[in-house]
Amino acid sequence: MASLKEKIGYALGDAAAGGITWKVMSIAFPLFFTNVFGLTVADTATLMLIARMFDVVTDPLMGSLADRTQSRWGTYRPWLIYGAIPLGLVFALLLYTPDFGPMGKRIWAYSLYLLMMAIYTAVNVPYGSLLGVMTDDDNEKNQFSSFRMVGAYAMGFITLLSFPYIVDFIGGDRMADGSYTVAAKQHQYALIGVFFGILAAVGTLASGLLTKERLKPIRAEKFSFKQFADLFRNKPWIYLTLIGICTNFYNGFRYAVAGYIFEYCLKGDVTISGLIINYTVFMTFGELTCMVFGGISPVFTKWLGSKKKAFITAAIICLISSVAFFFVPMDKSSIWIMVALVIIGSVGIGLYSPLLWSMYADVADYATEKNGTSSTGLIFSSGTMSQKFGTAISGSLVALFLGMAGFISGTNELTGETVITITNEEAVRNMVWALFSLFPAAIALIMIGLIKLYPINK
Repeated sequence: MASLKEKIGYALGDAAAGGITWKVMSIAFPLFFTNVFGLTVADTATLMLIARMFDVVTDPLMGSLADRTQSRWGTYRPWLIYGAIPLGLVFALLLYTPDFGPMGKRIWAYSLYLLMMAIYTAVNVPYGSLLGVMTDDDNEKNQFSSFRMVGAYAMGFITLLSFPYIVDFIGGDRMADGSYTVAAKQHQYALIGVFFGILAAVGTLASGLLTKERLKPIRAEKFSFKQFADLFRNKPWIYLTLIGICTNFYNGFRYAVAGYIFEYCLKGDVTISGLIINYTVFMTFGELTCMVFGGISPVFTKWLGSKKKAFITAAIICLISSVAFFFVPMDKSSIWIMVALVIIGSVGIGLYSPLLWSMYADVADYATEKNGTSSTGLIFSSGTMSQKFGTAISGSLVALFLGMAGFISGTNELTGETVITITNEEAVRNMVWALFSLFPAAIALIMIGLIKLYPINK
């Protein structure tokens, strides 16, 4: 029986990866790259697309490598212990804007973003795989998965809520309308990167040190491409991977476009009774909801009788709330209606998120029974790959669609300053609104269809 300390230790791993690094990369990076760093919309979209092609190769290879690791720390834990500091360091550097021209900035962003993805893979794939070797009890797996999601959403809540207050604490030069200059924003993001990079490194290291590997994976002695071929004969894995991509498309569109909602649809932050509601705080309401319902998810699943039924119910909640958001007036006076719909949609996300990782453990068990050797790391690497694939491709599509609507960004060749041009303001606003509502709704509908076809009925 695992202790509470170990469950909290496991939660710290996703608090660092999901609640800090991935949360900031999902919600802040698209707006940061175009409006602060100075990349063009095309460069931002291309960067994320290239990173995904990179992950298609590195994630499964990392899973296979992790499965064959043997050390005094175990099979998967050493990757967390030794990867913690590089994760925090590269994350901090990625939020720093160097005083380079357009080409220099492009090289800096591409190099560090790809390095960040590689380090994230080297830490997060083994972290996910830990679930398969900490316990063989299905109920306890659900508990670990629930702790993981609560940790991620609790830290995501803290990260996003604190964001505007840290920005104001750092301060800097303001323009006539009260907003910060681009130079001030660059300085703010650089310091935020250092602060959260340290927290991410500490959380990852603590997770590696506090968890235990009780089960010994049945190792394949030699590397073989057969294990990759076996994946594509594993029907539950195929459906679950597609479902995982959809869940991250759903989240990815919402997170990537939230900053643009406040910048171009609501025309700035909303302050109510001293509470600053900017794009990070706006999504914080969802993080808090996800944290609560992530904890409730095991009870909810037991009440409905199966993970499959619970997942379908959660996806329907996401579908309805997303469609409803499209009909909300695009005005600051409707902020609490928007917040309410974000909360309702996050009920669904909170319920299905722990289920997804518990289902990956089921698929790993299925693969071990069928093939005779463990491919836990490889199976869980597909979960990490779908996370990065769905989030970054949706971010890339957001940049592309905004560009099509009339949003242009870049760096001035002579001064090195970031330049933003809007050729069709109404089209950009309508596109932003649809990307937050109708696009996620379509993804939720696809998700429901896929989960109905998923063949494991635990």
